[in-house]
Amino acid sequence: MSTGELPRHLYVHVDTTFTHHQPQTPRYQPAIWFGLVSHPGRAWGCTVLLESGAVYRALPPHALAFSPHPEGEWTVQQAQKWDCYGAGFSTLEYDMLRSLECLVRTGTEEIEGEYLFSLSPIGDAYSAAPDQAKEFTFIRLANSRLTIQPTDRIVFIDRSFTTKDVAFPRGLRRQTITYSCE
Repeated sequence: MSTGELPRHLYVHVDTTFTHHQPQTPRYQPAIWFGLVSHPGRAWGCTVLLESGAVYRALPPHALAFSPHPEGEWTVQQAQKWDCYGAGFSTLEYDMLRSLECLVRTGTEEIEGEYLFSLSPIGDAYSAAPDQAKEFTFIRLANSRLTIQPTDRIVFIDRSFTTKDVAFPRGLRRQTITYSCE
């Protein structure tokens, strides 16, 4: 297991069915999301500060929302494509992608969203293989939900650069070669 900080804290709402014995009213309560927990083979855990002053650790990503009234129910499978590969990771916020709109595949649907930050796994059994090396991208969706997807499930919209009708590209190949200069 490993823990780390987000590149910047985010104001969210937490589904109290995950934090209390009895759901509270309103169901989604304000919180500050500031940390992450990684356990291999599990969903990312989100660490938040509740209004009560309590720190709640390892909430699953589908327990967070970006408004007190998110749209519909949300499952862990919609919130995250792959479990954590290992314990080590590094969080970063790419300047190029900061706040860019995007189109995200969450299961079988495509939803618009906004880039939050990225996370690179470190020292696990998969990331060293070029065809398996994936970053996790954290996205705030238009339905006020959080999703964490690999880069092949997201296309970004940069109105000054990308084509007008952004769509998922076809024909891109995965890297299969490890390059070395010595």
